[in-house]
Amino acid sequence: MRRIALVTLVVDDYDEAIRFYTEALGFRLAEDEPRPDGSRWVVVEPGPEGAGGGLLLARGKNEAQRARVGDQTGGRVGFFLHTDDFARDHARMRAAGVTFLEEPRHEPYGSVAVFQDLYGNRWDLLQPAV
Repeated sequence: MRRIALVTLVVDDYDEAIRFYTEALGFRLAEDEPRPDGSRWVVVEPGPEGAGGGLLLARGKNEAQRARVGDQTGGRVGFFLHTDDFARDHARMRAAGVTFLEEPRHEPYGSVAVFQDLYGNRWDLLQPAV
């Protein structure tokens, strides 16, 4: 079986990103290990341990990488956070200060609202239709 295990998200600061993803979005910190070059291997995951899929939070090392922080997909929604309870997670995230760019919509494919992370990357909070 094959699956995508991690997607790299370039960030300005490890600790700031960890706080946002764990506190505002409710992710869990799966790994935070120092690397010999002074960087860190930081992985956050939205689901329980072993559920699969996570973000590798990578601090930009040079000007080209730092320029991509917050614009990794050219302004498009690039990340999709599925939930089994849209109303619960939407309310919790708003209370935690997450910026939603629209009011929730109910589409044939599910309930959805676009939000942005602390750097401006666009995400869908999505409860798929059953």
